[in-house]
Amino acid sequence: MNYDLIIVRFGEITIKGRNRNRFESMLVDQIKIALKTKPALEYVRGYARVYIHLHGESYEQVAARLKDIFGIATFSPVVSSEHDLEAIRACSLDLFRTLTPAPKTFKVSVKRGWKQYPHDSVEMNHLIGAHVLRNTPELKVDVRQPEVELKVDIQFERTYIYCEVERGAGGFPLGMNGKGMLLLSGGIDSPVAGWMAMRKGLKIEAVHFHSYPFTSEQAKEKVITLAKRLAYYSGKIKLHLVPFTELQTKLAQSGHESLIITLMRRSMLKITERLAEESGALAIVTGDSLGQVASQTLGSMNVIGRSSSLPLLRPLVMMDKQDIITYAERIGTFNTSILPFEDCCTLFVPKSPATNPNLKMVERVEAHFGEELDRLIEEAVQGTEVVVLRDDGEVEVAGQKEDDWF
Repeated sequence: MNYDLIIVRFGEITIKGRNRNRFESMLVDQIKIALKTKPALEYVRGYARVYIHLHGESYEQVAARLKDIFGIATFSPVVSSEHDLEAIRACSLDLFRTLTPAPKTFKVSVKRGWKQYPHDSVEMNHLIGAHVLRNTPELKVDVRQPEVELKVDIQFERTYIYCEVERGAGGFPLGMNGKGMLLLSGGIDSPVAGWMAMRKGLKIEAVHFHSYPFTSEQAKEKVITLAKRLAYYSGKIKLHLVPFTELQTKLAQSGHESLIITLMRRSMLKITERLAEESGALAIVTGDSLGQVASQTLGSMNVIGRSSSLPLLRPLVMMDKQDIITYAERIGTFNTSILPFEDCCTLFVPKSPATNPNLKMVERVEAHFGEELDRLIEEAVQGTEVVVLRDDGEVEVAGQKEDDWF
């Protein structure tokens, strides 16, 4: 079927009152950026929706991109018709004949947005439904649970006809709810947490800790690949690569083996908080899932989280591992995440890590390092390498304008 346009419907932003128009404008801009390789497309704003006129562009290609844009609730491929009754009937029948597999039951739902149209909605339901039935005798009408609902929207300029309603990514437009820093490891969980944060309207910058030469270049490239995949959903993503070797080695020499993971993660949060201050981020996003590993027990998360004054957002905290894996497969990060290249979180792992660390004990160990710990944290911040990533490769940060982002 050669569709004429796509009706895109907005999600949660339609309940945002006085800010609604601004948020809808943000979403339309993001749709245009995502589809910038389709210059023939034309965009017309409507109430809680946008009409994308295809002008010969492939519906399938446009739809594949729309499915991954945050803030879109649903969208439908549409054929348009003149207001003449026979033209509307003909377009409706043509649309039905393209459906595969052929439905056995249907109903017609007419919405008469243009009130001057000579037939009301009830009349049009019968006039169109009878025409379809006469030409497809195997069909039956089922007004309660039809296999297909033929929707006819009569507006002033044209009549729009469609059957399909495809789900979008939902959520909020990217950036609508501010910016956060994502702790991005090479594992399965953190990319999913980043995707979920973006879906709720949070623009993210990723922070990755590496301990070269203990961790390999392949491990670094693995994280860059994951960041590029997240950039597919956000347009671009800034990745902070933090050198963690010296600090991690020093923590491993603390003499408190069971607390190494706790001390390490507290230092990571302190560094990330410093980077957040420089970037204007107001939260830290992690891939923590309650009880999954020793550092993600409630006791550990409590002690680790107290090292930062910023809110810690944990999108996966109550999710099962299999559910997280399902999301990772869906967003395209799973196959990269399972590559066997270890990150710094797997180094110096004690045989019996603390699952309920004592906060005062941890603070005493940190105090024992004194100014040296502060110096190592500062050096890690200053030594951080920053790149901007997208699908087509790395981009230098210098000269980049964030206005070009989603």
